[in-house]
Amino acid sequence: MSLLSRLLNRTPAHAVQTRRFDGAAGGRRGWGVGTYHRHGAETAAAGPTLRNRARYLAANNPWLSQGVGNYVGALAGTGINPTPQHRDADTRAGLSALWTQWGEEADVDGRTDVWGLQAEIARCLVVDGEAIVQLLNTPEGPRLRLLPPELVDESLTRELADGRYIVSGVEFAAAGTRAAYWVLPAKPTDTFATTASPVRIPAAEILHVFKPLGPGQVRGVSWLAPVILSASDFDQLCDALLMGAKVAAMHAGFLTDMNGTAGEPYDGTEAGGIMDSGLEPGTLKRLPSGLDVKFNSPAQAQELGAFLRLNLRQLAAGLGLPSHLLDGDLSDANYSSLRAGLLPFRQRCEQVQYGVFVPQLLNPIWRRVVAWGVLSGALDAPDYESDPRAYRAEWLPPAWQQVDPLKDTQATVAEIEAGLTSRRKAVAARGWALEDLDSEIAVDGFTPKPKESGNA
Repeated sequence: MSLLSRLLNRTPAHAVQTRRFDGAAGGRRGWGVGTYHRHGAETAAAGPTLRNRARYLAANNPWLSQGVGNYVGALAGTGINPTPQHRDADTRAGLSALWTQWGEEADVDGRTDVWGLQAEIARCLVVDGEAIVQLLNTPEGPRLRLLPPELVDESLTRELADGRYIVSGVEFAAAGTRAAYWVLPAKPTDTFATTASPVRIPAAEILHVFKPLGPGQVRGVSWLAPVILSASDFDQLCDALLMGAKVAAMHAGFLTDMNGTAGEPYDGTEAGGIMDSGLEPGTLKRLPSGLDVKFNSPAQAQELGAFLRLNLRQLAAGLGLPSHLLDGDLSDANYSSLRAGLLPFRQRCEQVQYGVFVPQLLNPIWRRVVAWGVLSGALDAPDYESDPRAYRAEWLPPAWQQVDPLKDTQATVAEIEAGLTSRRKAVAARGWALEDLDSEIAVDGFTPKPKESGNA
């Protein structure tokens, strides 16, 4: 290179530095990544397609079917029960009895109870991204009906008078609060879509349960959205590998006439160009002169085990599940790694339970049931009108199943003795009301063994 060329193409001693986010840069890598602008617009446009594909995969993909089932079990378990917070013990007992009696008849369709509905709502939350629950007033008390999300007219978006507007079937007041839901009168069993107009139902009669991805989101998005494409590709990969194994198992031999002197097929008959002369164990066959035999040897994919496990871990990460809850493989796990791996998953579930289930579903239902109990006389509540907040409840999900129940029980006893929790909360986490448990213990005549004092 000449001296002039070196001078013209020289590199500065200190290269110019660019201040930027690499994730927002252009170029080949940057342009390959999609963009995401607003939670409202993107979710409204993609929500129905994501929901339909997620339903298909949850019903047909064995890995996602298990993952969804485990997610539902972790979120709802056997059902979340209220722990009344009223200061009077008799009133607390009355509230617990009212909830239990009402919960057994909560489903307006009579297919399950309030605890079974919680599991169905949790499944809708995971697969569909949202659950629509209609509160119905009946002479026997409030009743619940779970509606398919598509019955809330997703095609209905328009401006209304006085600053009101409708987005994906949800009507908003001028202040931005939800005023009503426009629900199609179609039956869930309809094979074809109908042309009936949606019916306006006040927002007070609809419980819309979903976990928002960000501000401005109107409708929910399937939790399977991050893994839909990956799960579909993984399905196709498994099908291709299975077909390859089937082809490899079809062991076949081909007789070739080397010099055109073989004449008629040897030791067999020919039909459609296929010789039906087979091979059996220990057989020695003699081919006539001019014939040679060749066997098919389809290529076998190698080192697929690690690649398949990596794909399953990717699906589990996209769902926020420990990998063994997706593939059921515990071969590389031990007691400590299992407990450590479940901690972030349980934290994620508690976020949904206390941040979505309680405020969007359980508290509104509880308030409606208590109000009905007071008005109908089913609940003796003399101070309800003066202090309705005294009738609030705390919600404690079922306690997590433990690999070593003895250690878990010892830890609970230690927490109670240290004043870090109460018997009421510990009993409620096991799905019982403290008053019911104490009365059963009294009937049984069982006396808890006092704690031994002194040094061990």
